Amino acid sequence: MVNPTNIIDKLLSKKIEHNPLTLQSLFAYSVTHFAQLPSIAFVGKEPITYAELGEKTDEITRLLFAAGLKKGDKVAILSQNMPNWVIAYFAIVSSGLVAVPILPDFSKHEIKDVLQHSETKALFVSDRQISKIQNSDFPSITFVVKLEDFSILKGNANLSEVENYKQALVNEDDLAALIYTSGTTGRSKGVMLTHRNITWNATQCAQFQQIDSSDVFLSFLPLSHTYENTIGMIYPIMYGSSIFYLEKLPTPATLLPALETICPTMMCSVPLIMEKIYKTQVQSKFTKNHFIRSIYKTPVFRIIIHKIAGKKLYKVFGGRLKFFGIGGSKLDSRVERFLAEAKFPYAIGYGLTETSPLIAGAGVGKTKLQSTGIALQGVDIQIVEKNKKRVGEIWVKGPNVMRGYYKNPELTAEVLTDDNWFKTGDLGYLDNNGRLFIKGRSKSTIIGANGENIYPEDIESVINNQEFVVESLVIEEDGFLVAKVLPNLEELEKHIENIRLNVENRKERYQIWMENVKSKINARLNKFSQIKRIDIVEQPFEKTASLKIKRFLYTKNKQK
Repeated sequence: MVNPTNIIDKLLSKKIEHNPLTLQSLFAYSVTHFAQLPSIAFVGKEPITYAELGEKTDEITRLLFAAGLKKGDKVAILSQNMPNWVIAYFAIVSSGLVAVPILPDFSKHEIKDVLQHSETKALFVSDRQISKIQNSDFPSITFVVKLEDFSILKGNANLSEVENYKQALVNEDDLAALIYTSGTTGRSKGVMLTHRNITWNATQCAQFQQIDSSDVFLSFLPLSHTYENTIGMIYPIMYGSSIFYLEKLPTPATLLPALETICPTMMCSVPLIMEKIYKTQVQSKFTKNHFIRSIYKTPVFRIIIHKIAGKKLYKVFGGRLKFFGIGGSKLDSRVERFLAEAKFPYAIGYGLTETSPLIAGAGVGKTKLQSTGIALQGVDIQIVEKNKKRVGEIWVKGPNVMRGYYKNPELTAEVLTDDNWFKTGDLGYLDNNGRLFIKGRSKSTIIGANGENIYPEDIESVINNQEFVVESLVIEEDGFLVAKVLPNLEELEKHIENIRLNVENRKERYQIWMENVKSKINARLNKFSQIKRIDIVEQPFEKTASLKIKRFLYTKNKQK
């Protein structure tokens, strides 16, 4: 007798490519081919099967149809991650409607702007987010559904019409999602992604990491962010993998038990997560006394120590991890060196919302220090207006590039050329092997007095490796470089108390610490990148969904 599991395994050993390249086709395939396999659930709960996922999604599609929605209408999702988020999303895109995923960290004002600008007609909202839309008038929204149980909060659904429902045919070039970015420059834009954009990009993920129905994903980055949406949701569903979500915010208190419970094989993350783990669990332990600090400086002993630490960290992540994808911003070089020497299964990716998102990457075991890897097959990368160090703006061309910005042809024309090259706004260079290296955002680059390009991200990497520093931001003020630093105030207070100087004034003791830190930092920087002043900040910097600092909020002009 033929074992059905073996048939599935053989099928999944090959790359799945859908024709047509639509989310409708992708979802229908998975629901049929993986019908009895587990799909989505909260951590600690029993997953529903793919067949049940298809049934529940079809119910919600019919509910939207009964509420009077038709192909091309916008439907927003305002919620933290949950299994019902996935059901709502595929109910929308599988029926030719357009998903408008809204980041749960958006303010009430930002949400109002998105809902009005997108002309959203229906809204799925969670209990945690509903206060952000109360007491606001949205004339275009006629139907509101509570995401936890799909109960109707506003509007009516003519359920007698459900029997007449016929699924609309979705084309590759139809709009699938309208995603409003939370960028570092402050301008939120509606990125138009087609079914072809998203489905093609998800298909190409196999270039860097192959998966199958035995894989288990732990998803904790916002599903409303393109990175998690494509790579952490659509890609695993394409191959019949199972995905688990946290019921509470992703803090160490919720993440650690979840890792132990489901022992994931796949995870997507951002640099800040691993950088915090490194600083608290690795660096702090290797610098706690003089002997350990001295042997840690020796490469041979450092590698041995990193391998030991790596094995412990691997166990913390459940002991089955095959892929830990890191994207969203540049990874600190010391953290990456630790991951490489520890043999931790990390991978690197680079992309933007406008590119669905993946542009380049390097799979597990194929990374090179500080490189974001090679271009996705089918994607062209060129470096424009290179300087003498071969650094220039990264331009991208391929099936993953967006249609444009919604209702903003002027801004679209600024970033899309007539022959469909997308100007990323990122600076970088390609080495002789085609590996891409990111230097930073062109808009955050500071031009020195002698015309030298200064990349604040590189300086911040040096600062963040200093003891007691949590995070930092380098800006230009009055022609000088200023570092705004968030220290670990509790640990710094203890350190300051131990400064053996006859200084009673606490402010003076802080000043002594800052001067010492500034000297250490400047000793590692070239003369063009020297820090003139350090300012202490007491609150974490405001960040985007991928945990990049919103730089525009901290410039001198903004402060004024």
